[in-house]
Amino acid sequence: MTPSKTVQLFLKKITFALEMKLYISLIIILFSNIIFAQTKKSFAAMSSYYQTHSLNIDSAETPYLYYQVYDWVGTRYKYAGKTKKGIDCSGFAGTMYKQVFCIDLNGGSKDIYKQIKPIESMELKEGDLLFFKIKKGQISHVGVYLGNNKFAHASVHSGVIISDLNEPYYKKHFFTAGRLNS
Repeated sequence: MTPSKTVQLFLKKITFALEMKLYISLIIILFSNIIFAQTKKSFAAMSSYYQTHSLNIDSAETPYLYYQVYDWVGTRYKYAGKTKKGIDCSGFAGTMYKQVFCIDLNGGSKDIYKQIKPIESMELKEGDLLFFKIKKGQISHVGVYLGNNKFAHASVHSGVIISDLNEPYYKKHFFTAGRLNS
């Protein structure tokens, strides 16, 4: 093979490689735009959902908590459950703490209560834990505070939902709020 044919072959290979790189780049850009559009649409839906609950994700101190809660909303209730197929209140609180804060919360609501330092309601911040005495005057429910008197929890009848501390049922059964001991 002559040097000029070798150079021509080399140039063809480089041209082909550059064309392939361009095609791959275009495919990546196309898929990125599709994914970004879906993510933007999902974010808009999530933001709208929180606005219906008088919460503004744009001003959240811990936006990842909001993302995680939104991802779990609608999951059905299952006693002792800890998966998307079914979850109970302590499983939900534990999952949020594990996914958002990398902290393990183990046991039921009574066990989790033993791990916290009680705080006043006026001190509540995103991620604080709320405890309720629903059954036999004992701590039997836990939720995760989001802000503006709203909290996320796994309800026996509705699964994972956002509720308001001012709702008569929760107002009646609210026991205390707390933060994990350092």
